[in-house]
Amino acid sequence: MGELRMCRIPVIVGVSFVTPLLTSLLVFAQNPQLEEKLMAIKQAQVANKQRLAQYTWTETESISIKGEVKDTKIYQVQMVNGQQQKTEVSDQKAQQGGREGRLKEHVIEKKTEEYEQYGQQIAALAKQYTTPDPDRLIQAKQQGNLSFVPGSGTVSLVIKSFAKPNDQVTLTISEQTHSPVNVRVQSYLDDPNDAVTISAEFAQSPDGTNHVQSTLINGESKKITVNEQNSNYQMR
Repeated sequence: MGELRMCRIPVIVGVSFVTPLLTSLLVFAQNPQLEEKLMAIKQAQVANKQRLAQYTWTETESISIKGEVKDTKIYQVQMVNGQQQKTEVSDQKAQQGGREGRLKEHVIEKKTEEYEQYGQQIAALAKQYTTPDPDRLIQAKQQGNLSFVPGSGTVSLVIKSFAKPNDQVTLTISEQTHSPVNVRVQSYLDDPNDAVTISAEFAQSPDGTNHVQSTLINGESKKITVNEQNSNYQMR
């Protein structure tokens, strides 16, 4: 009889330990307040995208290698069919110092071009996080990959596996406007070892249109940094 009681004890303890965890997960999944917050954020993003489509703006993009600026491009940007369309206005490449042989100069130019191409790739990756699809937020919540962290006048959405498996996003939202304040990202390009960190700050135009003000992107494996500044927002 004693042996029978000992066999049952782990089962009883295990159930008492797991039940609160399962209960909390069900509460999170069914919490109507969280649903309301997500729907308010989604509606604000959809409305903001429509307002942003009425603007053109200037994007200044600088690519640095090991802290040294190698290329600065200026674009005129507008929204076309819901996507950003960029027209290059100018391209200022850093001058090579000293006298170089023609072969060595060609090798340097080729290497710089490869780095600049990589910089464009990580800049494109950043757009997936700074202009997120609101439906992905709903999907992340349904998959159990989203949690809320309250702040002072803000709420942070902490999201796992948002654009890529095992990436992590912290999107801070204004409680008043339901618009992004900033975003912090730990991601990668193609290989998880090719780590990319992204930090973006948002601002508002006089009419309340929310937009990305600045983005800092670090391609850690290649020591490449892309700095983007958006300015001169004007109605079309």
